[in-house]
Formats: sequence, C-alpha cells, structure tokens
Amino acid sequence: MTVPLNVNGARPHAMATLRACAALAAALLSCAAARAQHAAEARNMELVGHHDLQARSAYQPTLQNQDGRWILYVGHHGGSAQNPRPLNPLTGRAEFNGTSILDVTDPANPRLLAHVPGEEGLDEAGGAQMVRVCSGRGLPKADAAKFYMLRTFGNSAHEVWDVSDPAAPVRLAQLGGLKGTHKNFWECDSGIAYLVSGLEGWRTRRMTQVYDLSDPARPVFIRNFGLPGQQPGATGDAPQELHGAISTGPAGNRVYFGYGTNKNGIVQIVDRQKLLRGPREPTSENLLAPQVARLDMAPMTGAHTTFPILGLEVPEFAHDREARRDVLLVVNEAIANECAEPRQMAWLLDITVETRPQFISSFTVPEASGHFCSRGGRFGTHSSNESFAAVYYRKLVFLAHFNAGVRALDIRNPFQPREVGFYIPATTANTAPRCVKVDGRDRCRIAIQTNNVEVDERGYVYAVDRANTGLHILRLTPEGRALAGLQ
Repeated sequence: MTVPLNVNGARPHAMATLRACAALAAALLSCAAARAQHAAEARNMELVGHHDLQARSAYQPTLQNQDGRWILYVGHHGGSAQNPRPLNPLTGRAEFNGTSILDVTDPANPRLLAHVPGEEGLDEAGGAQMVRVCSGRGLPKADAAKFYMLRTFGNSAHEVWDVSDPAAPVRLAQLGGLKGTHKNFWECDSGIAYLVSGLEGWRTRRMTQVYDLSDPARPVFIRNFGLPGQQPGATGDAPQELHGAISTGPAGNRVYFGYGTNKNGIVQIVDRQKLLRGPREPTSENLLAPQVARLDMAPMTGAHTTFPILGLEVPEFAHDREARRDVLLVVNEAIANECAEPRQMAWLLDITVETRPQFISSFTVPEASGHFCSRGGRFGTHSSNESFAAVYYRKLVFLAHFNAGVRALDIRNPFQPREVGFYIPATTANTAPRCVKVDGRDRCRIAIQTNNVEVDERGYVYAVDRANTGLHILRLTPEGRALAGLQ
C-alpha cells in the first residue's frame, strides 16, 4: 500500500518527524543561545590575569602587600541553589562560600592559597561577603610582624583572623549574635573599625557598631551609631538602613556614611573624634552630635559607596582663586535585572564647604552603547574602588558597572568627568544565568555581572564577578594611561 503524499510531497509520518526535529532544533538553539558565551569587550584597558575563584559569587576584593608578596582577599556571597557548596580542590572538600585568598604577586598567574568557609546559606543569606586586611605594623597594639583579616561571617557575626601565613589563617575573635552584617571599614593606622551590623531593638536592618580593634585578638566595643529615628524607642518612619562607611582616620577626622543602595539614599558626614568620644547612649541628640552634614538624595537614588577624594587640584580652575576642591564620589547600586528600576549611577558631590554638600556631576554608561538593558542581569553601577593609593587617587576612579564591566573614569575635573576606558570580561561556562519573569515564566540570560573593583599601588585593577565568573586582573593600556595623564 502506498502512503499518500501531502500537498508538499512529503508523507505524513515524515512530516511529523520533521516537525519534531524542527521543534527540538529550535529548543536546542534557544538553550544554546541562553548559554552562549560572550567575548570580552574593551577600550584602553586589557586583561592581565584571570582566576575562576571556584565558581563562587564574589563581593569585596582587598589587596595587601605582605612583606613583598601581593595578597588578594576576596569575600563571597553565599552559594547558589545549583551549587550551595562548591568543591575546594585545595582541601578536597565541598565548602560553603567564604573568603578566598590568592597570591597575585605575578598578576598574570594568580594562585589560590586558601579558601576559608563562611556561613551556610545561599546568595545574600550566607558566605562572608566583606573583608578588610591590616598590617600589624600600623595597628597600635598588634604584633608588628603579623597581618590581620576582618571579615563578616554570613549575616550573623564579624570575625578577626591572623593571616600572617595567608595559606593557613587562624581565627582570633568573633563578634556574634548579630544580623544583617555587611560592608565594614577598618582604619589600619588606629585600629578603629566601623562594623555594619543589625541589633535587636534597632528599627533598621543595618546600623553601625564602632569597635577598637587595635589589638585584633581583643575587640573593645565603643558605641552603637545610626541616624536619628533608627534607634530603639524612636517613633515615626525609620530612615533607610546603613550600607557602609569610609573613614579618613585620625588625620582627616571624618567618616563618610552611605545609607540606602538604590532608593532613599542619605549621605552623612561625621566628625570622627566626636563620634568616638561623644556620649554613647543612642538618643537622637547624641546621634546628631557628631554629624557635620547630611544630604538626603532623591527617592529613586541610593548611596552604596561614599568615597572621599580630598584636596583635588582642578586644572580648569588653575587661574581662579579657588582651584582646590574636596569631592565625594557617591555610587548607587543597581538591584533589578534588565533595567526594571530607575537608572543607578555614580555622582560627584562638592564638599569643599562640607556643611553644604552639592551635586556637581554624574556618570552612567550610555545604554545604547551596548544595548545593556537587553543583555541580561543588572545594568548600572554598584561600587567604586576604595584605595587611596597615589597611583590613581585624585586622578581616576574605577566603577563596577555590572553587565557593562569596569569603567575607568577621569575625575581630574570633577565637574566634567569623562570615561577613558572600559573592560567587559568574557563570560565562561561558570557564568550563572540571570532571570526575569515574562508572562509568569522565567526568561534567563547569561551576562557578566562585575560586582566590585579595587586597585593596588602597582596600578593593577581587580574586578570580581557576582555571577560566578571569577576574578579579572586588568590594567590600562599605554593609550589609556596617556589619556588619564599618567606616566
């Protein structure tokens, strides 16, 4: 019996097979597209070295010169649902995300020395996101021959470790019983630490605990601090929670606090000496006593990073009476994937008259330059470098811009900042997808999520990825250095 042909000349079962194959091919093509790896993109910046960080989502990188060896400490978010405890080949064990320690003396060949597990939990709920490191030579009551690491432990504690041998860290102290720990700052010349914590009774998830860690093994509590309205017993709406602080230490006598990340941002400038020596009871009057200035930002704008750039000689004003300016870089954090929120950017404030800070400029990557809203993941700023190293200070800042990578910004004229280079790393097989809901279903895309960035005195730039792509060590090309006026 002859099977009849259809109008296209194909038999029915053959057509069904073709349709099934076509559907399968389309599905495979769609999956391949979702997992497609994207090549690196760059202008005036180049890749020097890369490390996969065991495919752990990364937050803060911190550099320390330890007796001639450059050691990098990387804080990690908690694990992912797909891989809550990645394997650490150094120990042969699956470990909750914590702190990675690498030797980057040769930046082209970063070498993992240790991974110190953090708290159990996924994403923001576990890990050990924040890390700072100080030499004992600067800390007044420490062993001058040693090096010390301050880190968070998930959301529940702060820890101090002896990392004199970075391959074999030893825990010295833990401050527990907390919640909501996050982006700490540690003065390596005094030992004073500004710890982002959450305490029962306070009306915000995150506030400040000030500790004396000049003897890292014996933390001494100084006071709790926050904005009026956040303290126990206050009434009315509580101001937006703390994100972090940056201090200029005893010499500068200022601490710059940022509250909020992508909304209701507040910048607070505080007299450090009054903060440390003032009355400790958290009444509204006592909380206000050390405040020099407060700037409430727009409801759609946050204050993730507050980085002071002080004593900037503006070339444009060389013939004017006031050529020297103090500037504060305020960086917002993009939270939502695929631009489902107001644009988060970097802002420059003139704080020369610090009681009256004013916005003078802003920076964002033009979306159309890379069609970033449709690339997947977050687009917008997250953080800046925080190093005061002379190689870049008062000249360039480096911004982590999620799927737009690292952006090098010339701020010598803070009224007209200009981008002199960028680097968007390539995705890899480790890069985790970022999803949004479309008609009730997940639509996922693969994109770089450059999360945090730091620099060292040699001029190398260290960027880490939120989507498990690892560490990228970068440098400016000769063209980029020339544009920035660097030797």
